[in-house]
Order: sequence, then C-alpha cells, then structure tokens
Amino acid sequence: MIMLTKLNGDTFTLNAIYIEQVQSFPDTTVTLTSGTKFVVKEAECEVVQKAAAYYQSISLFSLSPTESEED
Repeated sequence: MIMLTKLNGDTFTLNAIYIEQVQSFPDTTVTLTSGTKFVVKEAECEVVQKAAAYYQSISLFSLSPTESEED
C-alpha cells in the first residue's frame, strides 16, 4: 500500500497492485485497473518510486534495476 495526497490535501492509502498507469496532465493522475482515476499532489516519478518500493516489499519484484544489470 502507498500513501498519496489528493489535491485538497487529504491523504489516502492506495493498493499499488491496482495501478494501471500514472500520467502528468500536468497534475499527476493515477488510473486503476477498474478505470477509477485519482488526481494527486505527488509527482509522477514519486508515485512510480513508491509503487516500485511497495512491489519490492511484497516480493513482487525481487531485484532492483541495478542488481539485474549486474548479472
């Protein structure tokens, strides 16, 4: 789960497994696999980093990009 902030300042927790795409329009929009969209204060790259960290914490992706490049 990742913590994000809506434009009105309210924080919420999102299950990052359901993220389909993250775009900047210029506001960052997170689209879920259900089609639900959230507009958040965090930058696109920050959302991606939080999601990647979450995926690693649940062993969805066990190697970081630098570790896989060394093999």
